[in-house]
Order: sequence, then structure tokens, then C-alpha cells
Amino acid sequence: MEESKRNLILLHHSNELSWKGIGLLLKSDPYLSQLKTYSPEDLQSILQTTPQHIRSIYDHIHHFPLESFLEKYKAYSIQISTLYDSSYPSLLRSCHKAPWVLYGKGNMNLLHTAKSLAIVGSRKGNDYGYEVVNSWVPHLIKQDFVIVSGLASGIDSFVHERTLNYEGSTIAVLGNGILQCYPLKNSEIQKRIGEKGLLLSEYPPFRKPERWQFPERNRIISGITRGTLVVQASKRSGSFITAERALEEGREVFAVPGNIFSPLSAGTNSLIQLGAKLVLSTEDIIEEIV
Repeated sequence: MEESKRNLILLHHSNELSWKGIGLLLKSDPYLSQLKTYSPEDLQSILQTTPQHIRSIYDHIHHFPLESFLEKYKAYSIQISTLYDSSYPSLLRSCHKAPWVLYGKGNMNLLHTAKSLAIVGSRKGNDYGYEVVNSWVPHLIKQDFVIVSGLASGIDSFVHERTLNYEGSTIAVLGNGILQCYPLKNSEIQKRIGEKGLLLSEYPPFRKPERWQFPERNRIISGITRGTLVVQASKRSGSFITAERALEEGREVFAVPGNIFSPLSAGTNSLIQLGAKLVLSTEDIIEEIV
């Protein structure tokens, strides 16, 4: 493994460094070739943070047992792709705030498919939402779409389940490390995805779930796909935010219209007003992406 990649993964394992902090270090030294020569004063000059944080970051750079972790990841068949690598998904590379590092378990080639679609929806989806997924997923699989979602409770988990049951390809983008499971009731389907599809996360594999991490992962769900289908969503929900990200990146956004009196349709109906394409069948999606 090249030194630049190794050093980026090292920084990525620090709890003291945010996405922005790593970006500042890369701006100062694009290939991180000088990282281990920095004094605490050098780090302070670059990061402009508290002395306590600087000391923690300095100690991490010089004492974190990265090799031990890399060996564990290899034992779990975990692959690592960084912005330095040609294997990093090109669709995501062009996005705002692209993750510095991705960790995957399963078929990483799914990240480079010509046809990919995110399907997201409410954690509290109703029969209407489940019926849409149950009806549309088989048709999309027949067209060789890779189906991406977030493995959250409700619609997302059902999307993955139906895709696997119809022997399709699916990617689950997690808001925690891929060796953790949240919610726990999804442990079996998470295992199946790791074997038949791809588990993907920007968080180190042992990272536990934190509430703030789940909104952050939404940019990856939309970023690795050519389009996002929102089945059901309330306003300002995770699914709504995912679609907004996709619109900001100039990707296709599709929304299933719903009852104007239902909170579960407030987000999808609003997205249609914002410019998302109203879809009544899979043909409406296929004609835009294929």
C-alpha cells in the first residue's frame, strides 16, 4: 500500500479529525508525504484548533496501530478505496464533500455499473409504499439496475430484501462501520448483502452508529447513483435530504406522488414541486437513465 493511501487511512481513523480537518491537511500536503514530520506547532498552524486536539491528533499520527487494524480488515475481507485510488467511484468523486475513504465488503465492482438507482423511503412506510417497491423492484432488476439504499428500518430494508429475493444486485450504504449493525434486527439481511451485494461505509469498520452519521451518509447514497427514487418521505426526513443532495449534484430525482393529506407523501409531493420527476411506472425511470 502506498504511503499516501496509508497516511490518509491513518488520519481517517482519528476521532479528532473531521472531514474538513483532513481536507486542510491535504490542502497543505496533497500526498501527505510530510505528515509524520509535522510537529505539534505545524499541526496547529494548519488546523487552527485547541492544543488538546492537536496533542491528540499528534499522538494518533505517531502511535495508532494501523497495521493491526488493516490485518483485521483483511481477515474480514474488507476492501478500502481512497480518493487516491482509481477504484474510487467516479460518480462520487465529482460530488461536493466526497468521502476521503470508503470501506466495502462484497462486490466493489457494483460501484462502477452503468445503471444504478437509489431507492429510499420512510422508516414508517405504509402499504402503498411497500406495494410500489414490491411491484417495481423486479422490473428494475430485469433491466440490470444496481439498487442502492441505506438499510434503515422500513422502506429501505424492504428495498434490499426484495432485490436479494429477486436475485438482483444491491448496495447498502451504512451510517456506521460495516462490522457494526444498526438496527440490530437487520443483522441477517446485512450479512446477506455482504455476501451477495456490497456493504459500503465512509466510517472505519468498527465505528459504532451515531445519530449525526446517518444524515451524512445520505450524500453517498445519492452520490454513487445516477438517479434517486423517493417512494415515501415526510418533509425534512432522511429520504427527502437524500433527494435534495441528488438535485444539488444534478442527478435525476424521481418521486412517487401520494395522498396530499398524508405526511408520508408531503416530502415526495414537495420534491415534485421542486423539480423531481413524477413517476407512475418503472418506464418513467428507465427512459431517463438507460
